[in-house]
Amino acid sequence: MKNKLLDINNLSVEFSSKDDSFLAVNNISFSIEKGKTLSLVGESGSGKSVTALSVLQLLPEGSSSHSQDSSIMFEGKEIIGSSKGFINSLRGNRISMIFQEPMTSLNPYQRVGDQIDETLKIHGGLNSKLARQRTIELLEKVKIPEPNKKVISYPHQLSGGQRQRVMIAMALANEPELLIADEPTTALDVTVEKTLLELLTELQEEFNMSILFITHDLNIVKKFSDDVCVMKEGEIIEAGSVDDIFSNPSHDYTKKLLDSIPGKKEKINEEDEILLDAGQININYVVTRNIFGKPKEFLNAVKKVDIKIHKASTTGLVGESGSGKSSLARALLGIENAEGAIEFDGIDIKGLDLKSMREFKKDFQIVFQDPFGSLSPRMTIGEIIGEGLKVHEPNLSKEDRLARIKNALNDVELDETSYSRFPHELSGGQRQRVAIARAIILRPKLILLDEPTSALDVSIQMQILHLLKDLQNKLGLAYLCISHDLRVIRFLSDQVYVMKDGLIVEYGSSEQVFEDPKHEYTKELLLASIA
Repeated sequence: MKNKLLDINNLSVEFSSKDDSFLAVNNISFSIEKGKTLSLVGESGSGKSVTALSVLQLLPEGSSSHSQDSSIMFEGKEIIGSSKGFINSLRGNRISMIFQEPMTSLNPYQRVGDQIDETLKIHGGLNSKLARQRTIELLEKVKIPEPNKKVISYPHQLSGGQRQRVMIAMALANEPELLIADEPTTALDVTVEKTLLELLTELQEEFNMSILFITHDLNIVKKFSDDVCVMKEGEIIEAGSVDDIFSNPSHDYTKKLLDSIPGKKEKINEEDEILLDAGQININYVVTRNIFGKPKEFLNAVKKVDIKIHKASTTGLVGESGSGKSSLARALLGIENAEGAIEFDGIDIKGLDLKSMREFKKDFQIVFQDPFGSLSPRMTIGEIIGEGLKVHEPNLSKEDRLARIKNALNDVELDETSYSRFPHELSGGQRQRVAIARAIILRPKLILLDEPTSALDVSIQMQILHLLKDLQNKLGLAYLCISHDLRVIRFLSDQVYVMKDGLIVEYGSSEQVFEDPKHEYTKELLLASIA
């Protein structure tokens, strides 16, 4: 076909070491037409990123190899086995790549403008003055506000969405024919995700650019792609147009992925008994101090917020980065200084002494976003789960402690053999189950779920969401769930609070907030959430 820009045939990628070998990609074939978008969809370890890195020949030399009949053709020319000169002429010029996490992809010691300038100088042969002019034009094109100022900023001085826009500007600097986007919106708020996808669509039309989009999010695929290939364990198990795959999936795994999109909560808990009642919560952070060290300027992160959490129910807290969600949650935990009143199960926690505060913290546990980062790599699973018992129930016998740990493992549906293993020996979903077991072993009344599934694949995400629901019913737990994923909030929550700029702009039952939102910001969030 004349319109084929990228044509991959019989691609296999093997990784080898002294002791072992692993087939990461197994005999896959697909092609991308000029000006079209093809998505590679699959869970972690399916081979998506290895396929993308093969296109640019960025896999580690020595430890990786292609089979003899593997072929990657770009505009009719073979990439595998080509000269370094030919491959270098493609990289950054005709084929560019956007990576998942811009904070780790951008040099933290170099201004963002200098990093884009460098791309234009190396690949475009521009001098410093022309490169800087073009850099500012690119930042303007990707809709970064005040590009003349932002060009001299460091990556940490920009928001997540702005950093990703810088990555897009860098990738588009030399007007590539093919853009490879590797999970470019995973860590972003829904409105930022929506604007970035709209931006990519605009730029694709402007440059007649093809896009290879790598993602595990089927909702993005539905809105953004022309064609899709579903990958599992290194193989393409189903391929076709987006319309065909979504309306008539043939493979069980594809059906499983499509079924892994959270729906709404079937039954709303309308219990009136209040567990936590917080009023007029106000949090100020010191921004600048005078020469004597006295606070001079403040940031009002949370502005006189009222929030109630009911027993045995889930309260969802929604808002974008910087809205004040995490600051409010820390105040409710008693680990953030705040003005206002906080009453937990009838007790004023702001007036508690240290001993009473420790007892309160037993009743209020946390499950964090990243199950790998929140578990000590030096402790066994049994030690991690039982750590809280040593602090809060030090008089338990060794036998009773072991029984409690094994009960917690059973509650989260983990095999008791996990007891002596370490976190790195478990999958992401298993590690999150360990984090949940650590929280429930103390029999708390309230658990804070801080983005509990955002680091997990979609099918694993659904397993964890169902587990959380089952544990709530079994143990009578209350949850405060913080998430930027509105589908997760809707699946779990009975009541929903929407935060913006430190204020609660809307509150109501899950049904009311999602079906009949009143505030314009809530409507904007729901519109941006790809469903």
